[in-house]
Amino acid sequence: MTEEIVDIARKKVVYEMPGMDDVTVRKDHEFGAAGSGSSMDVYYPSRPEDGVLTPVVIIVAGYPDAGVARVFGRSFKEMGSSVSWAKLIAASGLAAITYSNVEPEADLDALLAHLRRNAENLGVDGNTIGLWASSGNVPLALSPLMQGGTECLKCAVLCYGYTLDVPGAHGVAEAAAKFGFANPAAGKSVTDLRRDVPLFLARAGQDQFPHLNEMLDRFVAGALTCNLPVTLVNHPQGPHAFDLLQNTEPSREVIRQILAFLRFHLLQ
Repeated sequence: MTEEIVDIARKKVVYEMPGMDDVTVRKDHEFGAAGSGSSMDVYYPSRPEDGVLTPVVIIVAGYPDAGVARVFGRSFKEMGSSVSWAKLIAASGLAAITYSNVEPEADLDALLAHLRRNAENLGVDGNTIGLWASSGNVPLALSPLMQGGTECLKCAVLCYGYTLDVPGAHGVAEAAAKFGFANPAAGKSVTDLRRDVPLFLARAGQDQFPHLNEMLDRFVAGALTCNLPVTLVNHPQGPHAFDLLQNTEPSREVIRQILAFLRFHLLQ
């Protein structure tokens, strides 16, 4: 394992706020079938209101943990990016969940079902859930937004991510095959998305991954044609993963806007 890969695995979000180091973490709570190996960490605000269930944000894992561990030497929920984003979201007044998984699509479905069934025990609001996803994790986050029975999902943040292939294009499918991320929305389009879920899309203007911005731009155009509730923020000088790799004020401003979006749609 190269030092560069180890460094990426340790990278933290470039924005900090008071209370990040004071959040409470409930570690390794199992949510899948017995013996499945699927577990989650729940990050809570440092001063939750007594008796009040806290809205929660799931940091979506679109890669099987076996592949993540093979490349980075740790599970998705132990990545520096996952931990620091979870702490940041918790410090902003929401609960956050990171999780390990064996099969991304099935495990995300199981996690959502577990939250609805065990919300009170976990101290979270199982009817007020947001999704946060980046890069190759985005196609998995789109999938439940195309399904019935997901009224608990109130918003989604999609950062510099692969989205959907339009007819005649195969960039997302090719990236999924190359990098190993789940692509359960393959063959579907923007018209399949729920029309009542606000989406925040962060675009990295200098993204270097093939076809990513091309597909993202078409996704946004399609969403606007359908008059979906979309917020787009373009970071013209931002590279892929600018929230981890580019410690600049424009990067931090996008992060602040993401947190404000989550708070607006989950805490109102």
